[in-house]
Amino acid sequence: MKDFFYAIQDLFVDVLFLPLDALRSLELENWWTANFISWIFIVIGIVAFAYWMKQLKIFNDNNEEDKSVSAHSYL
Repeated sequence: MKDFFYAIQDLFVDVLFLPLDALRSLELENWWTANFISWIFIVIGIVAFAYWMKQLKIFNDNNEEDKSVSAHSYL
């Protein structure tokens, strides 16, 4: 049973966290390069948010939503 948990430890430490260790060592050399992945995720989030707001505006302009007081049971 102990070997099973050591196998899990080896999987995470030696394989799955290896890219994160590389980013940690890269951060000492160049902060911008190390955080490039974070910037990509931020841009993807901004684009997704803008698309979502555009779609909500389209549905709002078509008056497809029931805005009456009894439309939602929790109100």
